[in-house]
Amino acid sequence: MFEDSLSADEQAGIAIRARDLGVPFDGEPGRWNAITDVPGLEVGFSTIVSDGPAPARTGVTAILPRGREHAGLPCAAGVAVLNGNGELTGRSWIEESGQFQTPIGITNSHAVGAVHSGIDRWMAEHHPGNAAAWMLPVVGETWDGYLNSINAEHVRPEHATAALDAANGGPVAEGNVGGGTGMNCYGFKGGTGTSSRVVRIGDRSWTVGVLLQANFGSRSELRVAGRPLGRDSQAPNPMETSGWFEREAGPGARAVAGAGSVIVIVATDAPLLPEQCAALARRVPLGLARTGTTGSHFSGDIFLAFSTANAGALGSRMSTEGPDVERLSHLAWGRIDPFYAAVVEATEEAVVNALVAAEDTVGRDGHESFALPHDEVRAAFAASA
Repeated sequence: MFEDSLSADEQAGIAIRARDLGVPFDGEPGRWNAITDVPGLEVGFSTIVSDGPAPARTGVTAILPRGREHAGLPCAAGVAVLNGNGELTGRSWIEESGQFQTPIGITNSHAVGAVHSGIDRWMAEHHPGNAAAWMLPVVGETWDGYLNSINAEHVRPEHATAALDAANGGPVAEGNVGGGTGMNCYGFKGGTGTSSRVVRIGDRSWTVGVLLQANFGSRSELRVAGRPLGRDSQAPNPMETSGWFEREAGPGARAVAGAGSVIVIVATDAPLLPEQCAALARRVPLGLARTGTTGSHFSGDIFLAFSTANAGALGSRMSTEGPDVERLSHLAWGRIDPFYAAVVEATEEAVVNALVAAEDTVGRDGHESFALPHDEVRAAFAASA
């Protein structure tokens, strides 16, 4: 594997994040600098790594916007798409009603159905009243077939339920974990990344949190806080240079640099209308662009933003009881710009956190993916430290 010297913290097994390597970022992060800084939100993982005839490097990431107890309560939500070569289930209902009321799952491209079924199963067990009507789980995907035997159906419904059962608040694991286990980003090992920002307006404050599954971008594009670390890196890049795809897909086939996807989840406790959530989702590409991507035709770049405020509102339930008219508190449109900035800042940092946390990986058929070398990051920012 590629040699990269380790710091004392890395040798001690302490998780290293982009800020620890001297990378400067704008904005004020929350306590954990993670999506779980949004009160009540929980994240869990099911990571599947095994060798054998069909090696597995995959998994499931689960997000409970309101935690286990309130998993069936709706959240105002909106979706945006940069490039549509991907999938996010439940999107039609979000666009129709401006809300969703299930957990969120993220996995590999061929496991969407299994995770969808697992969320249904988990909701039927823990929230049978919701399951008695209808459910439209939100499941996003990115493609991990370079490292993972993606057609071997490693992900099963029970992996989704395990990720939901494991969900907690507090610090969030990054890199080779959950749905991000087999992902690659900018020609390096990629995966799961997260970050958050505190937004202060007058004497009030709210949190914006981002969690993403990074599997996008070509090596030459990567920029970290403006430095062209991708094109200058000495790390090997076999995913883009080894010819593996032509050997597997036949003559004339080639692995296109930048192919892949990114699913980005944006959460906030600020009271937002569904269209305001969609406006936040539309700002995600600005954060991604800070890291260099131009948005490949072969990439599925899909973004969901939601608000955990207005608990109990925006429901859609078959019943003769309940209010005929609802009232929602919401942020004044004229005050929304700091939230746009928070989304852009947290998205940028979450991508770099995913790259920094990722580890060198050997997957199926000896395919290798190398992490962004920490020494290269430290050197790039040493002068400004």
